[in-house]
Amino acid sequence: MRFNGILTASCLAVLLGLSSCATSGVSRVSADSQIDLSGRWNDTDAQLVATAMINDVVARPWITEFSDATKRKPVLIIGAVRNRSDEHIETLVFTKSLERELINSGKVRFVASAEERSGIRDERNSQQAEASPQTMKKLGQETGADFYLGGVITSVIDAVDGQRVAFYKINLELINIESNEKVWIGDKEIKKVIGKNAVKW
Repeated sequence: MRFNGILTASCLAVLLGLSSCATSGVSRVSADSQIDLSGRWNDTDAQLVATAMINDVVARPWITEFSDATKRKPVLIIGAVRNRSDEHIETLVFTKSLERELINSGKVRFVASAEERSGIRDERNSQQAEASPQTMKKLGQETGADFYLGGVITSVIDAVDGQRVAFYKINLELINIESNEKVWIGDKEIKKVIGKNAVKW
């Protein structure tokens, strides 16, 4: 009996030791920390590109020219940013960064995207029957966008002996919706060298 008790206690101790070794460590870091594990496109890339693009687009003459002619800020809509790269990229993270940086610049106004407008229109239509006349929002009062911002993300991957070089190119274009004139074209490039020990997903 005593031997069995010692054996049971020893097994429990080993199991507890193994479970403690298997526990992975987790550290909380600042949300704006620049962390690259796999070398693939990540939130840091999206933010760096958005900031660089916005700094360029708001410095170009199209804003001044439009504001001088109309006496108001231009109204923009975010369109499609197509992912033509070799990996999955959640473009919504990127487009939301673009939208935020542009709005915070104080130089432009934004209207909801096509996807967002669908839900808003459903709510407005519902209000016509369900909301009080004092709070009901009218139909046909939407603000029309002046410019459409869209683009594409492409990539080239080169690899040899366990090392990779990832090259990303982001092209954006701002188009006058009424005239189809392209008033601004911007591009940003990111290049990464990924070593053999990079985390694979």
